[in-house]
Amino acid sequence: MNSKKKNLVCLLALLLFTTGVHAGARKTVYPVVFAHGLSGFDNLLGYYYFGNDYGTFVGDPCDEFLETACNGSISSSQKALAASVTPFQSSEVRGTQLADRIQNYMTSTGATKVNIIGHSQGGIDARKAAAVLRARYGRQVVHALISVSSPHRGSPTAKYILDLGPGVTSVVNALAKLFGNAIYGSGNDGIAAAKQLVYNDYSSTDGITTGMKAFNTNYNVNSSNAAYWGSIITAQDSINTNPALYLLKEGFYNIDGDGYCVDDCDNDGAAGKGDGTRGNNDDDGLVGINSQQMGDRLQYNECALCFDWITVNTSLGYVSNLNAPTSAQMTSKSSVVSQDHLDVVGVPPDTFDEEEFYASILDFIVSKGG
Repeated sequence: MNSKKKNLVCLLALLLFTTGVHAGARKTVYPVVFAHGLSGFDNLLGYYYFGNDYGTFVGDPCDEFLETACNGSISSSQKALAASVTPFQSSEVRGTQLADRIQNYMTSTGATKVNIIGHSQGGIDARKAAAVLRARYGRQVVHALISVSSPHRGSPTAKYILDLGPGVTSVVNALAKLFGNAIYGSGNDGIAAAKQLVYNDYSSTDGITTGMKAFNTNYNVNSSNAAYWGSIITAQDSINTNPALYLLKEGFYNIDGDGYCVDDCDNDGAAGKGDGTRGNNDDDGLVGINSQQMGDRLQYNECALCFDWITVNTSLGYVSNLNAPTSAQMTSKSSVVSQDHLDVVGVPPDTFDEEEFYASILDFIVSKGG
């Protein structure tokens, strides 16, 4: 390359950074509520939930002079809330708590609506919260509802734990209560949480109907509860997976999460069935790809010299009935983000840019009127 071409390339690169192309996300019209998943709140394996690898909340704008512990990829006037609910509970309970947190936040800030980004069980809680808020206010309160890595049609890992029997599940539940009560307060129930995340009703003798199939019937995709519905799908294999999830997959239970069936045809705890091949990028360590799409499937586009962006995968279509996706919606690996279940909320080690990832979601929400 001659000197003139080199100078032109350098000038172009300089313009990209100085003219705002890489500046970041626009401010959303309505505040964004971040809803955490199972066992979360402000701590997940010792790391801040919805943080980068250094503990900075991805929704914290750089709105103070010389502030560095903030997300420089979002607007300095962005409004966001990291909501907290009971770490281990059903989404019936957690969803109502999330609605309470949102209502209190709206009262204190004067906001008329909110957007919700929910990770894992948080994306399920968000559906209940949207319905509760709709009933309380008599109108739509949630504009955009985006789920990330959410087991809308169940998680085989939850059933695997329950199937270990009372001797093991009682210990797991005791640990869940000990941990949950320490970081949040009383009311934690690991068994109720696990039963929530199994597709079918786990027990016919416990006096209650649990599971995602029934929950989806009660809190399905509904334009009365939220104006826009979208989901981001994650999957990752091999040693790139978080060490805790890698140990789970290699030593205990490896999900086969990319086969099609309307119901839970292989009784693994999630709707669909396996295709007979495990370890082929069909799950993120805790949730199969056949369980994750709700509404639109969103594609995360990374850019080295510009701002990352989100688009809609229109070829796969829209999941309006969470209990009846198409075969392609349950098995396609198109637009799947190559990250595990923990990478996307700030649990290292990884090279994932959580700040720009969530900033791109915020900017996408703006494009949808939120």
